[in-house]
Amino acid sequence: MDLTLLYRGPLASCDYDCPYCPFAKRRDSREQLTADRAALDRFADWVRGQREDRLSLLFTPWGECLTRSWYRRTLAELSRLPQVARVAVQTNLSHRTSWTEQADPAVLALWTTYHPGQVSHERFLAKCRELDARAVRYSVGVVGDPAHLDPARRMRADLADQVYLWVNAKEGHHYTDAEAAEWTALDPLFHFSRHPHASAGRPCRTGESVVSVDGEGTVRRCHFVKEPLGNLYDGSYRAALRPRGCPLAVCDCHIGYVHLESLPLYDVFAGGVLERIPRRQETPGRGLSAAR
Repeated sequence: MDLTLLYRGPLASCDYDCPYCPFAKRRDSREQLTADRAALDRFADWVRGQREDRLSLLFTPWGECLTRSWYRRTLAELSRLPQVARVAVQTNLSHRTSWTEQADPAVLALWTTYHPGQVSHERFLAKCRELDARAVRYSVGVVGDPAHLDPARRMRADLADQVYLWVNAKEGHHYTDAEAAEWTALDPLFHFSRHPHASAGRPCRTGESVVSVDGEGTVRRCHFVKEPLGNLYDGSYRAALRPRGCPLAVCDCHIGYVHLESLPLYDVFAGGVLERIPRRQETPGRGLSAAR
């Protein structure tokens, strides 16, 4: 079967200090980093041993993982395994990008986020151009903070035409229609992020073909539903995989609602669901272009 796994180990440290993030400038102890590395090694060993399923992997760390050598090395290695269809990771792109040369560019993809105030426009854009030169698939996103609008416009203007710039609605911020129109001019898909999606009882791929996995191997249907389905390493989760409705009233995070069958996002992001790259995108001012 085709199985998507969202992996989140214990790593919670980050080199950025974003005011909207609870993990800003958090530092993991040596013991915590050792435990995280061991958990990642265990997960990678499980992936290497899989022969039954075709796997797609999205790494969604609490903090920034690509500043850690063991993540860079592991992602590159996993991208070269025949049973792995996609390896994607969420990152602020503060790391060096040369490690991607060791990966299969047809499999590896980066979900990057630009944080104005934490990194200069020039430095972030230079990293994007390095990825372009290496033919690495990636998207670029920003949080829809009003203070980020002008930096986002400048970034959109300077990114390569084929790169999708997405906008996440800022948590707790009410957007007027005029404000929403400004963000939609940058991201034609912003309306999916603007409001939470009613999800109670609605069919969702999570728990059937998509699951989340933590550092201990506990499998849940997604990051937002705490009920365990079993454990990855003893195989007990397999018996729990089946179609089911969402038990939550709403879903307001892209890595959750993208899997709702009531939304058209598997068609919108066909071939790029994990890395948040739409199948076809409208680049503002540049017409319709196909995502790479």
